Amino acid sequence: MSKVYVEKFDNWHDTVERLLDKTDVVKQLQNRRILLKPNLVEPRKPPITTPAELVGEVIDYLRRTVENCEIIIAEGTGSASNETADVFRELGYEEMAKLKGVHLMDLNHEECITLEKPECTRWPEMTLPKILFDSFIFNIPVLKAHTLADVTLSMKNMMGAAPPSHYQKGGHWKKAEFHKGMHEAVFDLNQYRQADFTLLDATVGMQEAHLYGPECDPPKNRLAASFDPVSIDAWGADLLGFGWKTVEHIKLANGVLGEAEYTEY
Repeated sequence: MSKVYVEKFDNWHDTVERLLDKTDVVKQLQNRRILLKPNLVEPRKPPITTPAELVGEVIDYLRRTVENCEIIIAEGTGSASNETADVFRELGYEEMAKLKGVHLMDLNHEECITLEKPECTRWPEMTLPKILFDSFIFNIPVLKAHTLADVTLSMKNMMGAAPPSHYQKGGHWKKAEFHKGMHEAVFDLNQYRQADFTLLDATVGMQEAHLYGPECDPPKNRLAASFDPVSIDAWGADLLGFGWKTVEHIKLANGVLGEAEYTEY
């Protein structure tokens, strides 16, 4: 079983520090380029999106504990009517990044490479940003149900890296091609590139959908982390009350990209 590290939420500073200390993630980050990948699908306030305050605390922690690392906040919004820069600005990332001295990167417009995996049924060929493959991906999604994928957690959040030039294809949303066979599409994407580490914001949670509807009541009041995206997604699905065995992309990934059976620490 893979480990999922969990801390009860008190405040961003103390809880992030306790959680990341527990994981020993810093041992893998020395002399690395680190891409912090929030969920900024639309310019809508948390818990629909990852709080800038949380990402800011992660940056402060990395600056205290990691030697000689480059930190970039990287996202490619799926919004139909906004660009990533608009979302960064609206949700406070532009101001926060300026204060922290961190670069903001729009993955929707980065230089890409094309790879092939014939074993992938939905994407036997994928075009993705080149920077994903020479960086440590530190994923920071939020706990949400999803209308097409059941949940959007670590694996689903990697959709932000898919360039609209290849995956909009005339659709309304910038990643519209993913909406056809969503579970297989998410699974295949993660076969090309999955997160190296995930910190899941489960402080509140969206109970029924990813862009609207009720928040979790009571709030889930946790932060969780794992090196295994399948385990953290299984944990998040269980926390939302779905049960991971009902979520097709988690079942597809189980035993391939990681282990859905987890131990909580």
